[in-house]
Amino acid sequence: MSLKAIGQLRTIEPSELEIMLSWRNSPSVRANMYTRHEISLTEHLAWWERIQEDNNQLYFMYEFQGVPLGVVAFTGINIASHNASWAFYASPEAPKGTGSKMEFLALEHAFNDMKLNKLCCEVLAFNTPVIKLHQKFGFKIEGILREQHYIERSPVDVYCLGILSSEWHEQKDAMREKILKLSKV
Repeated sequence: MSLKAIGQLRTIEPSELEIMLSWRNSPSVRANMYTRHEISLTEHLAWWERIQEDNNQLYFMYEFQGVPLGVVAFTGINIASHNASWAFYASPEAPKGTGSKMEFLALEHAFNDMKLNKLCCEVLAFNTPVIKLHQKFGFKIEGILREQHYIERSPVDVYCLGILSSEWHEQKDAMREKILKLSKV
């Protein structure tokens, strides 16, 4: 079955930078990020300009049925070691299940298009729904960085998770079927 039923990752258009910023500045998104302040348009555009020159980062728009619904990022791309980190955020208005669709497509892109062997991510400890989502897709907790990050003068642990290409390929068909089944409900 085609991945169109799950959506697609595509190039972010310059005209979408403001909507991307509005999602990123949403309180529900900011609450789970390292950078938690409200980002100005000037700061956002300067950041976007910098990453366009950085070969170690790739950003994609997640689109479903012609509607942009989220952003997927690959950072710290290390071609020699065949690994990278990734992160994502969805529009606050995105329908339930959007995160799973984004994660499926990100894993497919990482291991099929980018030819990575390993994909990593970091999640703030209190963001248990995302930790569980990653585990559902086969990510393993590889470590906990104790009191690694401060939020409002309080230390927070950071979970480090990773998945290998071989682990993804063992279960991707089952995950695709689960997502497609949930999409029909």
